[in-house]
Amino acid sequence: MERIYLDHAATSPMHPDVFAAMKPYYDNIFGNPSSIHHFGREARRGLDESRESIAKAIDASFDEIVFTSGGTEADNLAIIGYALAHRSEGEHLITTKIEHHGVLHAFEYLEKLGFTVNYLDVDEFGRISTDTLEQALREDTILVSCMFGNNEVGTVQPIKEIGQLLRNHQAVFHTDAVQAFGLETINVNELNVDFLAVSAHKLNGPKGIGFLYAKKGLALAPLLHGGEQERKRRAGTENVAGIVGLQKAVELSIKEMEERKQAYETYRQIILDTFKREEISFLVNGHDHYYLPHILNVSFPGLSVESLLMNLDLEGVAVSSGSACTAGSIDPSHVLTAMFEDKRRSHSAIRFSFGYGLTEEQVKNAAERTVKVVQRLEK
Repeated sequence: MERIYLDHAATSPMHPDVFAAMKPYYDNIFGNPSSIHHFGREARRGLDESRESIAKAIDASFDEIVFTSGGTEADNLAIIGYALAHRSEGEHLITTKIEHHGVLHAFEYLEKLGFTVNYLDVDEFGRISTDTLEQALREDTILVSCMFGNNEVGTVQPIKEIGQLLRNHQAVFHTDAVQAFGLETINVNELNVDFLAVSAHKLNGPKGIGFLYAKKGLALAPLLHGGEQERKRRAGTENVAGIVGLQKAVELSIKEMEERKQAYETYRQIILDTFKREEISFLVNGHDHYYLPHILNVSFPGLSVESLLMNLDLEGVAVSSGSACTAGSIDPSHVLTAMFEDKRRSHSAIRFSFGYGLTEEQVKNAAERTVKVVQRLEK
C-alpha cells in the first residue's frame, strides 16, 4: 500500500536542492561565522549572501532580517521583545482568537506581566473585520498581531488593509506568515508590516530555522542573552547550514509559486469533486475566496475526528485535525470554536494540506480512500 502524505501544513519534506545547498556547510564550510580566519570568513559569506537574498525576496534591507530557530521564536521575539522594549508607551495589545499558539501563548505570557490584550473575534469564514480592529484600537495600543493565513482553515486575512489602518497609529503591526509565505506575494513595504515571521520547514527547508523581518529602527528586548550575533537581537552562533537551506527554500518557493498554486487548486478540486460525486456528507471550513490553496479543512457531520484520523492512517492517508488528541480525549480546535457556535463542527473536522512531491493520482487515490472511510464510519 502506498502511503500518501497530505499534511504539508504541519511540516514538509526537504527539497533535494535545499539539501544539496546545505551539504557543503556540513562537510567543508563549517567555521564559526564570527571567526576572522579563513574558515570563519567562508561561513560568513554564506550567511551574508543568504541574508541579502532573503531580504530582497520581501523588499527588505539586509539588516532587517533576524535569523531564529523557527516561526515560534520569530513570533515571540517580535511580540514579547517589542512589548517589553516599549512598555512605557502603552500596555495595550491586540491580536485575534485564531492565531497559532506560538502567538497566542506569547500574548498570554504578556498578560501575566500586566499587559492588557484584546482578542478579536472572526466571522464564520475565519476572517477578522478591520472595523472591529479599528474600534479596539486605543491611544495606548502599542502592537497589533494578525496572522497572514490561518494554519488550520487557510483563511487569508486583510493584511494590507490592516497595515493601512495602522499607518497613522503608534501601534506596530506583526504578522505570522509561516503558512502564507511562498503562496502569497509578500512585499513588507507595500503591506506596511513592521514584523513578519517565516519558518523554513513549511517551505521544504530544514527544521529548526526561520527568520523575523524587523523593520529598521524598531527596538526589541532580546529573548536570549549571550553574544552580539544578529545585531544583538538574537544571541547564539548562527545555524549557517540551516540558514543557507532556508535561503534556497525561499528562492524555490518564490520561483515556483504560481505553478504550485495551480497544482494545489487542482488537488483541492479533485477532493471536493470526489466527495460530491460519492454523495458523502461534508462541510468546507474557511473562506471561499480569501484562502491559501494548499489547505482544505473539511467537517464530516456526525463522525468522530479520532475515528477519522485513525482509519485514514490505517488506509495509508496522512492528514491532521485542528483538534489536539490527548489521552483519548478531544479538545475542540480554538480556530473552529471561534468560527462556529456548534462545537460538533470542530469534533468532525480534518485538514488536508498539499505540497511538494504530490501527484494528481495520489490525491485522487487519497480522496477515494477518504470516501471509503467515511462511508464505513457512517454505517
